[in-house]
Amino acid sequence: MKILLTGEESRAQLLREKLSMNKTLEIDFSDGDEDEDYKDYDCIFDLNFDDDPSAISHYTSLKDVPVFVNAVKLSLNEAVYASGSKIKCRLFGINALPGFIGQSLWEISLYRKFETPELEKLMKEFGIEYRTVEDRVGLVKPRIIFMIINEACFTLQEGTASIEDIDTAMKLGTNYPFGPFEWCDKIGITNVFETLAVLYEDTKDERYKICPLLKTKYLRNETFYKKKKETIASADEEWLKS
Repeated sequence: MKILLTGEESRAQLLREKLSMNKTLEIDFSDGDEDEDYKDYDCIFDLNFDDDPSAISHYTSLKDVPVFVNAVKLSLNEAVYASGSKIKCRLFGINALPGFIGQSLWEISLYRKFETPELEKLMKEFGIEYRTVEDRVGLVKPRIIFMIINEACFTLQEGTASIEDIDTAMKLGTNYPFGPFEWCDKIGITNVFETLAVLYEDTKDERYKICPLLKTKYLRNETFYKKKKETIASADEEWLKS
């Protein structure tokens, strides 16, 4: 099987390593060049789809070709509706935000639920364990983690505890691998803010109403830990494999 990975190179490399466990797969990487001949591939992974859903125009006519797209900030149905195209490919949504792509258990949404047998066959071939979820903004794990991050920001804003204390309490109290602020820096303030924004728009649930402190950090493009790379990177590898 010939596979094309498009998107941010660091995440593509993590996915390449994950898929390379199956030695029969031929894996190529592209930065999403419009001149790419997508018809040459048996399967496509678009890891930047959330930020450029117009790329769906490259995939719609690929009859029966499985296309996995990062679909956290928008649903597959929204992307297809906005494109105005008839989908001939087999379209699946995954959580490919930083920090998630390397995890052992994936959550996958389907544009057409009757294509579940094809998905099962593919994931078995890839050697990836997965669970199917509804085609909704935020999928499942991002909804939970981003809500926790947002609540932590309210606690910090109120002056109840420090960043370090909140992170430590979360890790010791729940056995999570990271505290909410470590998670936010790792995933990226932009991804967290933009996902929460569309979650609130989609649900009107107050749990997703963005904390002013989080919004300020987003507008300034700031991290919670000044030494982001040194603070978090050392634990990256183990969490990504968990």
